[in-house]
Amino acid sequence: MTAMRLDRLLANLGYGSRKEIQALAKAARITLDGAPFKEADERVALTADLPQRLLVDGEALDPLPGLALMLHKPLGVTCSHKEAGPLVYSLLPDRWRLREPALSTIGRLDKETSGLLLVTDDGALLHRVISPKNKVSKRYQVTLARPLDAKVQGVFASGTLMLEGETTPLLPVAMTQSSPLHATVTLMEGRYHQVRRMFAAVGNHVAALHRDRIGGLDLPDDLLPGQFRILTDISPVFSGT
Repeated sequence: MTAMRLDRLLANLGYGSRKEIQALAKAARITLDGAPFKEADERVALTADLPQRLLVDGEALDPLPGLALMLHKPLGVTCSHKEAGPLVYSLLPDRWRLREPALSTIGRLDKETSGLLLVTDDGALLHRVISPKNKVSKRYQVTLARPLDAKVQGVFASGTLMLEGETTPLLPVAMTQSSPLHATVTLMEGRYHQVRRMFAAVGNHVAALHRDRIGGLDLPDDLLPGQFRILTDISPVFSGT
């Protein structure tokens, strides 16, 4: 069973510096199973139930490293400092931005795209999801500026569509159409602004874009824009692909 010094654990979770954690312990503000820690250099077993048993100022401990969550990204929020606007991390508790290892998004959604976004501090999980060999699909709801040409579905499915500036054709893309201006597309790769560039390549323009599924994980109807939910089971991401 893995164990860690209390001050190091809490510092890694963003509760403060080790000196600040020591002050919390001396003030009896950290308890385990109701008993206060007297010294912050004591070691604590990193059991699955620790966040429920270890309290800081009477509140349950934040999730341990290995955190994965799904977030309903709203429009106007960015995944990268390269775009203007608030970052998705501003939607999470302030302390979480100080966690070590740091939280990262699994792939990105641009500023004008909403929907399902995965966030984790688990590097192995991140690479597992984005690795092309694992073929984790992503499904998007697309609203278009102009009615779709009937030939577009075949072009996307052909595996021959070439995006501007690239030398390798896209993998086949599944598409269904529910109205002249609305389509559902499912990708097996994640090139830069792929959905927008695909429709531009066939003479159309994406007016609105929303991702509602990654692998077998759907964005819940009751998870509103800006809200997040901790995932206790990541396996659905790798099913239904």
